[in-house]
Amino acid sequence: MPAPRTGGPRGGSAPADRQAALIAAARQAAARRAAGPAVRATTPRTPAGRASTPRTPARAATPRAASTRSPGTTASAAAARPRLTPEQAQALRAALAARAAGSATAGRGTRTGTAPRRPTAGTSRSRTAQRSRRRTKRSRTARPGVPPVGRRRWQVRLTLAALGLVLPVLAGLLAPGTQATGTAAEPTDSTSLALAAQGTMLDGAVRYRALQADLAARRAEFQQAQDAERVARDRLATSRAAVGTHAAALYRSSPESRYPLLSLSVQRPAATPDVLHSEALAEQAGRDLERTVVRADRAQADLALATRRTATAQAAVAAVERQAAAVLEGVREHADGLRTDVTAQLAALGTGPSAGPQQTTNQQALRRWQDYLGGLTVAGITPPPAAALADPAALPPGLSPALDGAGQPVPGVAWAVVGSQPVTVLPAETVAAVSSALAQVGKPYVPGGAGPDVYDCGGLAAGAWLLAGYALPTGSSDQWAGGAAVPLAQLQVGDLVFADGGADVGVYLGEGQVVAASAATYQVGVRALPDGAAAVRVTLPAPAQTNPALPAGTAGRGACGAPPAPVGPVSPAWGGWSNGRIPSGTLCSIARGHALRCDAAAGYTALATAFETAFGRPLCITDSYRPHATQVTAFRAKPALAAVPGTSNHGWALAVDLCGGINVAGTAQNAWMAENAGRFGFVQPDWARPGGEKPEPWHWEFGLLS
Repeated sequence: MPAPRTGGPRGGSAPADRQAALIAAARQAAARRAAGPAVRATTPRTPAGRASTPRTPARAATPRAASTRSPGTTASAAAARPRLTPEQAQALRAALAARAAGSATAGRGTRTGTAPRRPTAGTSRSRTAQRSRRRTKRSRTARPGVPPVGRRRWQVRLTLAALGLVLPVLAGLLAPGTQATGTAAEPTDSTSLALAAQGTMLDGAVRYRALQADLAARRAEFQQAQDAERVARDRLATSRAAVGTHAAALYRSSPESRYPLLSLSVQRPAATPDVLHSEALAEQAGRDLERTVVRADRAQADLALATRRTATAQAAVAAVERQAAAVLEGVREHADGLRTDVTAQLAALGTGPSAGPQQTTNQQALRRWQDYLGGLTVAGITPPPAAALADPAALPPGLSPALDGAGQPVPGVAWAVVGSQPVTVLPAETVAAVSSALAQVGKPYVPGGAGPDVYDCGGLAAGAWLLAGYALPTGSSDQWAGGAAVPLAQLQVGDLVFADGGADVGVYLGEGQVVAASAATYQVGVRALPDGAAAVRVTLPAPAQTNPALPAGTAGRGACGAPPAPVGPVSPAWGGWSNGRIPSGTLCSIARGHALRCDAAAGYTALATAFETAFGRPLCITDSYRPHATQVTAFRAKPALAAVPGTSNHGWALAVDLCGGINVAGTAQNAWMAENAGRFGFVQPDWARPGGEKPEPWHWEFGLLS
């Protein structure tokens, strides 16, 4: 039987006692921190070594008492893990150092002072006990580079404690949530900031337009309430007049006429029937008067109710107006806070292609505008809000009044000196509006379009300024009537320029150019300033009285610069594009897989609605815009029916092929189309009509095309 381990430097010395005390204190502190209120009961272990209980094949080792820590206690300890106090940390470090020194000394004593004990010859042990002893003996033998068991346990505990402190911090950093302003999660480059700014302004515009729709409904309710109140007031006045007439008649009548029975007399029995008749008439008049009074009372109650409804409707209108004004104010504040490098990038977002020289003109105007804003950025000039530039006599520091050719101050703008040259400083809202207008270049023209995908000239001007926080009517004539007119000698970038009697409007860009949605090119683009123009400045206060109507144009153009109506067939070419090579972004969808030029698409949509109303089913379409490659394929497949590639009006996005009965001559659908298609701009060319050169009842074109 092996002898108990009692010798060596770890047994009974004063340093070992102090070491044991420190380790015990550190263990107790760690147990309290880990277990919280739970108490861990363990068998005391002496630092001098294990108990010298003789080993037998069937020894009964004293088991370590199970921990009393519960799952709830573990969860609470993990949820709230207190940090070590400085005293506890110092005691723990001292205990670990002493433990390491003692373990090293004990290892040297074991290797040099005590030889391994072997079992005596007469001892009988089982194989299980022998393997257990070998495992125990190997575990107690110090291995090079491996810390003692107690030290490893402390390393594990300290590692877990550190993870308990670090992991919540990492979780807080990695968990999704709102990032603080100025952190790396926010975009910092000008393009990303421009995209974010555009989204914010578009969101404000959408909310404002929704409020305007709500406001229109509220105003309609208010008007109805006012009409009902007027009717109730008139009814009350009529009822009161009737009551007054009856009351006046009663006041002027004699007692006998009011009460005919007073005229009965035994001396005049022949008059009794007349008296009774008069009494019946008086009673009837009394009942009529009572009914008139009741009607007057009801009319008064109806008037009170109508008055309350009018007040409620008026309050609702005022509430929506305040909400709309708050939205506009928010958009203006956002525009005021944009950097010039951001607005320069904003002008290039979303622009579409144009054909030939128009593309060059658009790009040159955009580059000139971006160069202007870049110069402000380099000079450190921040465009101020429009309110700060309204009065030339009270401008922000560093700015001076801008002067026209006659030396007169120009309201709404200012000058700053960069180097030795004066530079015009526009309001921040004007900068945002011009950039927003340039960002729409290349988008399709559609009569009545107000964005964000299609525009007419008034809709583009209103949409661009709405993104800067100013609400304008979408009609160009209304924009002129309610704007602050400025002479052409003081024309500035951002002003609205009107032509053709107010039927056409564009946003001035300087250098004699405007950006506008044109009915002549069917696109938003940059073009020359029209002759006979007039201008208004949006950022100045509106006049007390509307501007007089502009004289009619002499060029014969229509709305938004539309050319005069042609006599006879016109060329289908438009926009500078080639047949079958029109970018899809310049067209408007009419059905899945089908598109037309946007004005033709608007006419087709109205035609389809009327057809569905008449027949109770959607309009059937088989073909619309046909790209050049598709024309080649169709001509190869059906050379007798398809046009030569590059000559089909389908390649101009101005022709459709219909089905659902329209494609068969003599049907009700075909007859309806022949009677009604012209109201929506669609005609059937002579060659496609019955009896024509190549009858195609399914083929219809937008306008009379050559």
